Amino acid sequence: MKKTLLFAALLAVSAGPALAQEVTLRAVTSFAEKTQFSKNFERFIERVNATGKGVVQINYIGGPRAMPPFEVGNAVRTKVVDMANVTGAFYTNLMPESDGFKLISKPMSEQRTNGTWEYINQLHNQKLNSQYLARQFYNVPFHIYLNKKIEKLDFTGLKIRVTPVYKDIVEALGGTAITTPPGEVYTALERGVVDGYGWPVTGIFDLGWDKATKFRLEPAFYSVEVNVLVNLDVWKGLNDAQRKVLNDAALWLEGLDAENPALIKAERDRQAAAGIQPIDFGPAESKKFLDKANEVAWQSVIKRAPETGPRLRQLSGN
Repeated sequence: MKKTLLFAALLAVSAGPALAQEVTLRAVTSFAEKTQFSKNFERFIERVNATGKGVVQINYIGGPRAMPPFEVGNAVRTKVVDMANVTGAFYTNLMPESDGFKLISKPMSEQRTNGTWEYINQLHNQKLNSQYLARQFYNVPFHIYLNKKIEKLDFTGLKIRVTPVYKDIVEALGGTAITTPPGEVYTALERGVVDGYGWPVTGIFDLGWDKATKFRLEPAFYSVEVNVLVNLDVWKGLNDAQRKVLNDAALWLEGLDAENPALIKAERDRQAAAGIQPIDFGPAESKKFLDKANEVAWQSVIKRAPETGPRLRQLSGN
């Protein structure tokens, strides 16, 4: 009896700290702090730190000043950081399929029930050694912004700053694609190094790009995807309570997408007030543009990921 009680006491002592110990995760964002595509992640961190006291906390290291955006995906993969807020466009070198995420514009509530989230999580597990915790901004589209007015949907002679998101469509329309981190775009516009850039409909005022932008090409296309990833070894090392705090906060974070339609309307109004003029060639040309943008993007994804790209397209429904 004494031996049994002693064993139980030792087990409680050894297990107690493991169960009660608070874990702190180091997190970065691939976008400038307090700007449009970091703000909700920062709200997510606040929520985790409030609901996860004594269980799990997040130490927010910061944005591009702490780590270059195109290095963030690999930093999660190699456990340089534990967690990141990053778009798949910044880690296509490690996961070519991530260039297809922009083509999936279904709500996350649907993606989590129709197999899309599960498949994309498997890809992250296998190729990025990470857990696909959440996706944000499925309902926020992209635009091409220009400083030169064009008379038709033709980018011949134009130099346009891109990430992998826009590269294929810019080149398909005859433009020269130039890749730079977001922090270098304003200077490139000022100096005439580029004639325009691709970016979502929201966020240009945060970066000051409105001062160097004259036109916004219609129609809007693709869908923003900013993902919250956790290093897979870190994720597996968390206990159930810690994972629950993060999963609950992830679902809450995805729910914030309901705020986006009002934000998009306000942003368009603000751009108009700032003198940024829309270029719109009408419904027929817009449809041609959207069809071409969609097709060249899928061709590129499937060419680089022939085994997995078709499945991703099937799940996307387009």
